[in-house]
Amino acid sequence: MATSSLHTSISPRSFLPLSKPSPKTHRSQVFLRNKRRSCVSCALVHDETDVIPVQSRDLTDHEEGSVVVSQETERDVNEPVVVGQLSFEGFPSSSSAAADMGDDKSRESDEMEKMIDRSINATIVLAAGTYAITKLLTIDHDYWHGWTLFEILRYAPQHNWLAYEEALKRNPVLAKMVISGVVYSVGDWIAQCYEGKPLFEIDRARTLRSGLVGFTLHGSLSHFYYQFCEELFPFQDWWVVPAKVAFDQTVWSAIWNSIYFTVLGFLRLESPLSIFKELKATFLPMLTAGWKLWPFAHLITYGLVPVEQRLLWVDCVELIWVTILSTYSNEKSEARISESVIETSSSSTTPIDPSKE
Repeated sequence: MATSSLHTSISPRSFLPLSKPSPKTHRSQVFLRNKRRSCVSCALVHDETDVIPVQSRDLTDHEEGSVVVSQETERDVNEPVVVGQLSFEGFPSSSSAAADMGDDKSRESDEMEKMIDRSINATIVLAAGTYAITKLLTIDHDYWHGWTLFEILRYAPQHNWLAYEEALKRNPVLAKMVISGVVYSVGDWIAQCYEGKPLFEIDRARTLRSGLVGFTLHGSLSHFYYQFCEELFPFQDWWVVPAKVAFDQTVWSAIWNSIYFTVLGFLRLESPLSIFKELKATFLPMLTAGWKLWPFAHLITYGLVPVEQRLLWVDCVELIWVTILSTYSNEKSEARISESVIETSSSSTTPIDPSKE
């Protein structure tokens, strides 16, 4: 009995209260600590990936999970990271495919419109050229009986000139209007080709506007101007020709250039303010630019050419001058339109100051 009581008194369990109690970790505490570690890992990657808490009792599972997250963050930023959805690489999304299809359709429609424009322009040019050549070559078709091709080509220029003089006698204003309309249309076409446009991709509306100005205004006004100039200087002295040239290149050129730019602006449906600005910007440059060409041409105009034939000679020189006028006018108009578009876009994108609201 004494031995058993002694054994009981010195049993190892009797020393347990004397020793420091071992920290027995509860499962819930382990889960909370691992959950905190998972949250820290999630904060480190700045929401780039989703951290899925590992539902395991082993601490190494959570540690490996955090290491995997840190390794994934070290990948190249250019590599796509897809979270919460499926990624099918190599297959475009529906929005990008729809955008590509829209771009293809727009390009096809643009190509179709260009092809239609080229066809219309080619038809107009070929029809007008065929008509003009036919009228010039068939001037003597009533007398062709027994003529050879050489005789037809030989007498065609002379007889066309006689027909032009007859038209001037019958209706001089209408004849000069037709000539000026043709010259201004061809001059604008040459100007567009000089600007770099293909032969059959010209702006028909622009050519029509220029030809309309030449037909309605230049031919008729020039007819009356040359008659007025002869009455203004009814002398035969040596100084009359230089005086007419000086008057032409100051008064008449200023008037006609202003009329040309103003009417073209209204035909382009521009506002009077923009037309005035264009006229103000181009008045002196165009007036001085004419002094490089017209004084030499008008020495022949007022010195050698009769009054009724002057407009024909002037229209031949106008082919060069209309090219300059049309190019300068449309460059200024396009520059003004682009500036207005830029100003509109810049004003629409200007940030609003919150303090002013």
